[in-house]
Amino acid sequence: MHHACALQEVGYFHTYLDGVDYVFVDHGSFRRGKDLYGGDRLELSMRCALLSKAALEAVWHVPCGGVAYGDDNCVFIANDWHTAMLPVYLQAHYRDYNQMTYSRAVFVIHNMAHQGRGPYDEINQFELSNEYKEKFRLYDDMFKCEHMNILKVGLECAHRIVAVSRGYAWECQTPEGGWGLNKILETENWKLRGIVNGIDYNEWSPERDIFLQTDGYANYSLDTLHAGKAQCKAALQREFGLPVRADVPLLGFIGRLDYQKGVDLIRDNYEWLMQEGVQLLFLGSGTSELEESLREMESRNPQQCKSYVGFSVKMAHRITAGIDLLLMPSRFEPCGLNQLYAMAYGTVPLVHAVGGLRDTVSSWNPDDRSGTGWTFPRAETQPLREAIGYALGTYRHHRDSFRTIQQNGMSQDLSWDNAASLYEEVMVEAKYQW
Repeated sequence: MHHACALQEVGYFHTYLDGVDYVFVDHGSFRRGKDLYGGDRLELSMRCALLSKAALEAVWHVPCGGVAYGDDNCVFIANDWHTAMLPVYLQAHYRDYNQMTYSRAVFVIHNMAHQGRGPYDEINQFELSNEYKEKFRLYDDMFKCEHMNILKVGLECAHRIVAVSRGYAWECQTPEGGWGLNKILETENWKLRGIVNGIDYNEWSPERDIFLQTDGYANYSLDTLHAGKAQCKAALQREFGLPVRADVPLLGFIGRLDYQKGVDLIRDNYEWLMQEGVQLLFLGSGTSELEESLREMESRNPQQCKSYVGFSVKMAHRITAGIDLLLMPSRFEPCGLNQLYAMAYGTVPLVHAVGGLRDTVSSWNPDDRSGTGWTFPRAETQPLREAIGYALGTYRHHRDSFRTIQQNGMSQDLSWDNAASLYEEVMVEAKYQW
């Protein structure tokens, strides 16, 4: 295939597993070890464009089940700016020439902030007609200049668009959440839909979690929630060197240590939290400033605050099972998975009401005993403190209500089954859109 003014040859690897064909693309530019997204901006963009081209050609060249798929009932799902060229190439190189007329492209937005921007003249490297090149031209109000924007044209050329939550679908159409493309999505919102991700219960289930089968932890279910979670809490306190006390609220944070995740808001409430007598656990890595803040907080109150700077799948599972409250004060969160894992484990999430967090966590209502956690309206120190205050009051003085919140969370179907059926609806809609 032609790519960046040269003929490029790609290879395909194929396997069939659990009823699904998996196809991998091989090219010298992809062999970068762990640095897959490295290199300069144009180099990365060209690798992503090559992957998009190779994906389109795969349906003609890879014999899945002994024969290539072809374009009949074929839907490509492209994710974020990295594969935003796929719907563009599908239209510009095939459908405009009456090829692959039965193929469709669905585009999934995970993060609008990353758009594949670059100097406009770089579009000349992407093998497009002048008509299509013009589509990539966008004026940037912030820098007061024109630039190339790959995500913009991917959104325009896709047959359907999915954002990873209903709340995020709405936020993408606002100036704050659209990152300069909100007007584009307002125009294209007839094909936009929000679908929250599901979780894999084979991996995230307190009943069969392999990380809860040693070191004093225990598997548990909704029926054995009280005893099982108490055992996991005690084991977690021992593992981190905290006093083993069932009566002390144990709060946790799991995630990247950066501005988006709002961990600084927890830090800014540190003194108050220590005065409230809670125990606090952190798991994550990120900016050096916030990593140092975690170490400093632990050194000041080692009997109440502990941190694991880095990431460990085992510790993520154990913390999720052992803590009482999961803090997610994210400034923006397109979907979020940790709050779903928490509810599946009977851990109560306390979240900033934004994006997927607003879609998936409902605030506790003592009148009708509904709700799966607590939410707060603004990513600021005081609203977070107030929400934590409500949660601590419920934990300490209305333990039956707290247990009801845990049970409400665990009783939900958070699997991929529902999300998958909604994705199927989107694909059928795309199929009948000419």
